[in-house]
Amino acid sequence: MEKPFKIAVSNGLTATAIKVHSPEELSAAMGELELQSPRPTLVVVGGASKMSEADLNRVRSLFVKVLAPLVEELGAFVVDGGTDAGVMQTIGQARAQIGGTFPLIGVTPVGKVPLGDRFPTSEDTGLEPNHSHFVLIPGSNWGDESPWIARVATVLASGAPSLAVLVNGGEISKKDVAESLKANRRVIAIAGSGRLADRIAAALRGEAAEDIVQELVASGLVQAIDMNESFDRLSREIKEIFEGEPRKC
Repeated sequence: MEKPFKIAVSNGLTATAIKVHSPEELSAAMGELELQSPRPTLVVVGGASKMSEADLNRVRSLFVKVLAPLVEELGAFVVDGGTDAGVMQTIGQARAQIGGTFPLIGVTPVGKVPLGDRFPTSEDTGLEPNHSHFVLIPGSNWGDESPWIARVATVLASGAPSLAVLVNGGEISKKDVAESLKANRRVIAIAGSGRLADRIAAALRGEAAEDIVQELVASGLVQAIDMNESFDRLSREIKEIFEGEPRKC
């Protein structure tokens, strides 16, 4: 593990970053970043660069009116993939819009981040500028970060309640959800946000679905909340989870 350093993102903003090389380093790395546990932790996963503008427009108010204010109120950590696209961009922008101070930690493959002498490539995606911290993990492919996002959230929660919220989502999001389930973390799929979240919601209603979606639903840890309903239900559900008793591990 290396020492934390400042990383330039965009618009003249910087964030604190750290490189890790193995899961065993994560606890020490969170200490180096001065992210003090235990603390309720929200994992945000879902659509990235393939998320349509129409889908993004539908979910922006969800982030600004519910997710960002709620984690700010509860003093929670938020963990995501850290790039300037899709739901990661949306939670970052929501944090900025409400003037939030909650730690927003992006977990990103180091091979996808232009550092030092490495110039950006066409496959790179910039880091979202409103994140407070980045954990750079081994790997050079999108999806390499999936198990690490779940692990970082577990270390940050340190026994406090944690929850994953799935908004939209594609192939990599299936891995993200599966990794949260392996960590015994509840997952809320936002029905009406498109793609994977909608397919999971349909499977929960008993409709036919592909095998992997059926496996995720069969865990018993996945539920769906329709974003077209009142936001109050989602807010209540998250608050009840986060204000519950810490898990006994």
